[in-house]
Amino acid sequence: MLSERMLTTIIKQLACRGLALNPTNETVMPAPEPGRKYMLYMHVPFCERLCPYCSFNRYAFREDVARPYFANMRREMRMVKNLGYDIESIYMGGGTPTILLDELCETLDEARDLWNIREVASETNPNHLVQPYLDALKGRIQRLSVGVQSFNNDLLKQMDRFDKYGSGEEILERIGEALPYFNSLNVDMIFNFPSQTEDILLDDLEKIATCGARQTTFSPLYVSNGTMRKMTSTLGKMDYSREYRYYQILDGVLAGGSDPLFHRTTLWTFTRNVESDALLGVGSAGGAEDASAPQIDEFQTFYDQYPAIGSGSITYLNRSLYVNTFSLREYNEAIESGRMSLMGRSDMSERDLMRYCFLVNLYKLRLDKHAFAREFGVSIERGLPVEMAFMRANRAFATDTSDELTLTPRGRYLVVVMYRQFLSAMNNLREQARAALSGPERELLFGDGTMR
Repeated sequence: MLSERMLTTIIKQLACRGLALNPTNETVMPAPEPGRKYMLYMHVPFCERLCPYCSFNRYAFREDVARPYFANMRREMRMVKNLGYDIESIYMGGGTPTILLDELCETLDEARDLWNIREVASETNPNHLVQPYLDALKGRIQRLSVGVQSFNNDLLKQMDRFDKYGSGEEILERIGEALPYFNSLNVDMIFNFPSQTEDILLDDLEKIATCGARQTTFSPLYVSNGTMRKMTSTLGKMDYSREYRYYQILDGVLAGGSDPLFHRTTLWTFTRNVESDALLGVGSAGGAEDASAPQIDEFQTFYDQYPAIGSGSITYLNRSLYVNTFSLREYNEAIESGRMSLMGRSDMSERDLMRYCFLVNLYKLRLDKHAFAREFGVSIERGLPVEMAFMRANRAFATDTSDELTLTPRGRYLVVVMYRQFLSAMNNLREQARAALSGPERELLFGDGTMR
């Protein structure tokens, strides 16, 4: 649609201007706000297969490199403690956080010694939904997100995931076996692969509906400048013209109708309704989730600010983004010398912060106009007149009162486009950090294990 193409272009231009990485000489992240509780993001940049579309900091797994990395990440964790941070939850991202089970367990056990941790969320891959991983992770991780992407075997082969992570049928079976070990199991999916058809998408949705997982995340495929060439050569050329249709299909199947199996937690995260749990006879050994606990499947949207540790991680504090070096060598040297590995900083303007607040709250399906005014000292109409006019002209708001904004189906998709482009811009911020690398770490490693 025309509005989608306009949004894609506008958000891309705004993000490029607003997310410029500048060098920094800072050796530690800013101190915490007194009395505030935080989520800690921890990045483990090792994978057994390197997906062609992924722009996160990731390297082909080598045990002799990964073990000292985990040790240094624990040192950095203690630095965060010494700065005075009160951490209540942890999100482990990657890469593949479960790549070395004993190191992960030692890291999480030490985190619980340092802080009163309410909840740990972690990413993993389907080949780790087996023993001894399940027994070791039970109780240590409450919310596990498994990167499936698709159950279609042809797509899995295109992504170089089939041989290492298993067929769609094997993955589906492992999900069922893993369910009792966690309070919530999220199945992370991607839609709008170039070779994905509507039939493939519908088959994926049928498997999600019957697998029993508490949550699923269907994010649109998005790329960065650095991954475009490799992704095109392995998966094909992107086609955004059908993205709206695909989003309508998955949103309707999962959360549409009078008696949906799932409800929307965000625009592309869907949580299974309790009634459908009973119908399928599924549940978790951990029992019902604590409604007051932080929901950190997508940590950027549920914590306003967060410190982040590990090579290639991005901290958001005091209206600034702080990027850790993407070099494993430089990261280890920094931590072992007693300093953090900050290599760049991006400061957000007041207008950019308003746009970020607008985007994230609509992504969570509701914007509180009073909260916006308290945060920025102006109404959203005065702070973002162009954005509000665009959304109103495109009939994006189901509710537009003095109190709140909610979204129509069309509006939900427009915000999907905005959030997709924001994440693409974050990928390009990572590309700026990666450009500072030298020597053998200079280029992205891809799935065949060779340099580009």
